[in-house]
Amino acid sequence: MEWDQEIDASGLLCPLPVLKARKRLKGMAAGQVLRLVATDPAAVVDVPHFCAESGHELLSSDRAGAVQVYLIRRV
Repeated sequence: MEWDQEIDASGLLCPLPVLKARKRLKGMAAGQVLRLVATDPAAVVDVPHFCAESGHELLSSDRAGAVQVYLIRRV
């Protein structure tokens, strides 16, 4: 799947990956997709919770070792 913007939050701990995603999504148009890369173990809980609370659509979440990749559609 393609995305419009990307944030590499590798090495950042909670709540920074979600805060950076929130800030970037605010500047994006509805329907655009953000790719978020994170290594924080808490992101597996934080990112889906953030999407559910904010109304953004979590399109996918993949994991390769310690690296997690999320695709989030702005609503």
